[in-house]
Amino acid sequence: MIRPYHNVKQALERTWPCERQCELGPWRIFQSDGGGKRVCATRLAFDQIAASARQIDGAEQALRDLNQPLLFHIDEGQSELDKTLEKRGYHLVDPTDLLAQPVADLCDQALPKTTLFEIWPPLIIQKDIWAAGGVGPQRMNVMNRATEAKTSLLIRWKGRAAGTAYLACHGAVIMVHALIISPKQRGQGLAKWAMRKAALWGQSQGCSVLAVACTKENSVAQNLYSSLGMKHVGHYHYRLKGDLR
Repeated sequence: MIRPYHNVKQALERTWPCERQCELGPWRIFQSDGGGKRVCATRLAFDQIAASARQIDGAEQALRDLNQPLLFHIDEGQSELDKTLEKRGYHLVDPTDLLAQPVADLCDQALPKTTLFEIWPPLIIQKDIWAAGGVGPQRMNVMNRATEAKTSLLIRWKGRAAGTAYLACHGAVIMVHALIISPKQRGQGLAKWAMRKAALWGQSQGCSVLAVACTKENSVAQNLYSSLGMKHVGHYHYRLKGDLR
């Protein structure tokens, strides 16, 4: 049985952590020097669903003072906040699905030998694969900040490094981040094997649920996760005014 949405959401935050955060009224203000929108988007506290115009004004001023982007994370059930920000000139960015499935569902097949390796810290070749796929040093800093159980996967095929992924746990949830297969090695089922290896590692860490965050427009990844039987358990998006900086 898949755990509730808020547990996957908490796992997403803990396994891909911001550099600093502070509270201001109903807000949690995330601060990071790069690393993507997840680690610099301001969001409501877990028990909040809306904010007043004055509270939004206060958040905007705080973000300017901190030299952070005017970027808000919008969760399910926060439609009022979403509409308010839209009226204030914020545009929609990166609608994202949270997908999950019991790890046991992916632990039922033997994995190819000499193909998948758990490594921490990641090797230079893994960093090169990530960099080629748009996961650069700032996102590596995010991985290094995570304090709970974590590892990376080196994916090899026919004697060559073919891909990599970052795995991290929080509670009963293992999150898979930054799964990248090198372009010349795609179409051979390596991403599926990587997800199965992630499930096995998560199971060894006491996790019962495997989860990912995937933008709706990433049809290749969406098809991969669907083929594995992963189910939609939630979604979020961002509202942005101006540039990310």
